[in-house]
Amino acid sequence: MVVQQHRSGGGALAVCALAVVGVMAAASGCSGGGGDTGGGGTVVDERAATADPAGALHRAAAVLAGAGGARARTSMESAVGGTRVTVRGHGTYDFRRQLGRMKVVLPKDVAGQDEHLPITELLTPGALYMKNRGAGVPPDKWVRVDTTALADGNLVTGGVTDPMAAAELLRGARAVAYVGSSELAGERVWHFRGTADLAAAARGASPRTRRALAAAAKGFSTGAVPFDAYLDDAGRLRKVRYRFSYVTEGPPVEVVSTTLLYGFGTAVTVELPADGDIYTGEIRQPRTLPGTGPGRALPEGA
Repeated sequence: MVVQQHRSGGGALAVCALAVVGVMAAASGCSGGGGDTGGGGTVVDERAATADPAGALHRAAAVLAGAGGARARTSMESAVGGTRVTVRGHGTYDFRRQLGRMKVVLPKDVAGQDEHLPITELLTPGALYMKNRGAGVPPDKWVRVDTTALADGNLVTGGVTDPMAAAELLRGARAVAYVGSSELAGERVWHFRGTADLAAAARGASPRTRRALAAAAKGFSTGAVPFDAYLDDAGRLRKVRYRFSYVTEGPPVEVVSTTLLYGFGTAVTVELPADGDIYTGEIRQPRTLPGTGPGRALPEGA
């Protein structure tokens, strides 16, 4: 199904795909897990971390692809109208097939009501599927969004940064500094800090991720995204925090996205909805994509 597009008539920045203007926050931890290290036996130690920190991050996506499935916890944080809003998610992701299933939990009142059912999201190369979307979408229907048509490549729109996209962004890591070793969920990790060049990341990304990252390289107010990343001894990405910036009619807005990965070796099952289960009607509220400013609308069904 091809999702139709429409444009809003301008005006104030409207609510985004999850009914929040800036989706959101830095999670602090989660349960760790072992499992198959994968990734062709890549090892990160003190010597490797200090000798070639950028190289260790450039290989992170390939290492995760070798590791297969994992569990993920995500959070996004932004200040909306002077109030800090946090959206959290949890689920599983298959890095070989680049497919994931997440439950996204909105804070109270963000959707205009005290309670909102968790939104189920299916992450696939080039498309995002959402259930319990609200805004007039029947509860038994899915909404499909072409992520390559979003100006941020769905790095923030859905309230979850696709875990593979988060790793692929590190292919554009620049000015990387090794911060030191620390402990995350009882395991030693190596902490790196730097900026990710969105255009460079898009050029080096796998074919299934490249178009979305190329869109993001054009859509954000700056092509350099500050990050903190943590690798384990096997070179697997365990935690990454990005600080995305975009410009509206007012001052620049910062969205902090954090992804935590654990439980490697987890079996991941993702079944995409049938065409008849995808909603093709109108979404009630007007909305524009965070970071694109007024007048550039999300695709219909977003």
